[in-house]
Amino acid sequence: MRRPHIRRMAIAVVVTTAATLPVGPAFAAAPDSPARQATSASSPVDVAKAAAFAHASATGVGPGDTLRATDVMTDPDGKRHVRFVRSHQGLPVLGGDLVIHLGGQSAYLGVTRAAGHSVKPSTTEAKLTADQAERKAAAAAEGDAGTAQLVVDARDGAAALAYQVRVTDSATTSAGGSRTVVVDARTGRIRSNNPDSDEFISPSLRDKLRERGETANPATGTAARPASLFAATAAAVHYPVTATGSGASLFVGKVTLTTTRTARTSYLLKDPTRWNTETRDAGGRELESFTRGKKFTSTNDKWGTGTTANRATVAVDAQYGVTKTLDFYKKTFGRKGIKNNGTGARAMVHFGKKVGNAFWDSTCGCMLYGDGDGDMFKKPLVVLDVTGHELTHGVVDATAALEPTRVDRDGNQYGEPGALNESLADIFGSNVEFTANNPKNPPNYLMGEKLGLAQKFLRRLDHPSLDKLEGTIDYWSPAAYDTEVHAGSGVSSHAYYLLAEGSGRKTIGTVKYESPTYDGSPVTGIGRAKATAIFYRALTRYMVSTTDFHDARTATLKAAADMYGATGAEYRAVDRAWAAVNVTTANTPAAGR
Repeated sequence: MRRPHIRRMAIAVVVTTAATLPVGPAFAAAPDSPARQATSASSPVDVAKAAAFAHASATGVGPGDTLRATDVMTDPDGKRHVRFVRSHQGLPVLGGDLVIHLGGQSAYLGVTRAAGHSVKPSTTEAKLTADQAERKAAAAAEGDAGTAQLVVDARDGAAALAYQVRVTDSATTSAGGSRTVVVDARTGRIRSNNPDSDEFISPSLRDKLRERGETANPATGTAARPASLFAATAAAVHYPVTATGSGASLFVGKVTLTTTRTARTSYLLKDPTRWNTETRDAGGRELESFTRGKKFTSTNDKWGTGTTANRATVAVDAQYGVTKTLDFYKKTFGRKGIKNNGTGARAMVHFGKKVGNAFWDSTCGCMLYGDGDGDMFKKPLVVLDVTGHELTHGVVDATAALEPTRVDRDGNQYGEPGALNESLADIFGSNVEFTANNPKNPPNYLMGEKLGLAQKFLRRLDHPSLDKLEGTIDYWSPAAYDTEVHAGSGVSSHAYYLLAEGSGRKTIGTVKYESPTYDGSPVTGIGRAKATAIFYRALTRYMVSTTDFHDARTATLKAAADMYGATGAEYRAVDRAWAAVNVTTANTPAAGR
């Protein structure tokens, strides 16, 4: 449910498109290199940078490298985890991200790194010009190429000099979106060609539905038009002020919305209590700029009618879903917005003409919802777990930045890091439902259960292989490393469910579950709250762009040890849950596979 995107591929520093790397010890003068010894008064970022260079054999950081911090995470016991992206001789390094772990007294504890090799390219001389790279990128993505930028691509087992090009209006991307193309600066080979947005409906799923002649036609809730909440007041009011409105949604019935009152009889669908989170109308245009969307306004703080005949109805679902997702992350983890920077989330409905999809768009930094294509997808995909899933991709973008290992021409992604991304989106998307606890959308471990599919769900966490549409797998095998990401997501989703709820038969809410294990051994769950906390800590502290399932096992074990102790029942349960999906120390693939 994610279009592949290069999350940390944005240029971190301004660079030229010269044909060779800069020469000389540029790292010595750079402000974010180890220019001085960190002191006890230094910031965590300075301490972590100094540690990265001081422990070069472990971190892989060396001469010519500079580090830019993107996140600093502080634990209750004082430990800190500083996430960095890297440049080499002034050029951004793709796949060069790392996390430095510091103790309560700022002592170096270790590193989690994406590149297991030197990020210094084998050659510093490009044979292609920037213009040639732009033409190759435009041809590959069938769109309009922007300016080529030199980068170091360290994602594929060795570092290489390359050009990165953003291509807009791509004919190979749903709804004409943009793609990021990386071109080898020596050979001209296309190293990667990834869409910049995350689609809920993958190309492989569309093909499967088409083969079956099946359509997705979600059942909508019934929501009577809400009564007016407007009441005149004699007291003087200074606008804008926070207001409480009522929405008649398409899928979750009548809901309360926090809005902004801008005048006596004027309201805006913008939530000032959630960092000004707002939903706008794309007006049938394929906009990737939120500021170009039309604001939703009302004279009485009533929104929608419960039917698509009113343009605001799906905006109610979108705004509700986005705010409930923000609430989940804030209440559960203290996370302040998708990027944890106190910034609201954004959504645009009525995106494009006959678009049967919903997206997380990293360029826009917002959710985009089409109205359905009228054929295979009959209604807008403004369903709650769709929003929770897609916005979680934004959280992953801002943390581990997990990437697929390859993408085919149709946009299908492959590989364990991409599958783990999909799995985390399913895991936390289901938790959004549990937190919202809306009776019109009962929480469960099913994904896409309101889409109206014949199998009654799209994916499920307890027994992933019951999904026949995407061929989701229950257990790891060496083939998982090049499995389509939605199919592969079952491995870690299954491990999470077993950790939370355990194996075997049970009924939770109104849904019956039956979760098997690889060798038939039973697993006892530790509860959803603890399992979710472990997976979130693993994501934010111990995962990087190349984390695979065995790395995820290590990350969740570290998280469990941090939170509950390395000898605790929770730690042992994490180990058993991964073993139950055939992810163990014994079958860890060799480096480089």
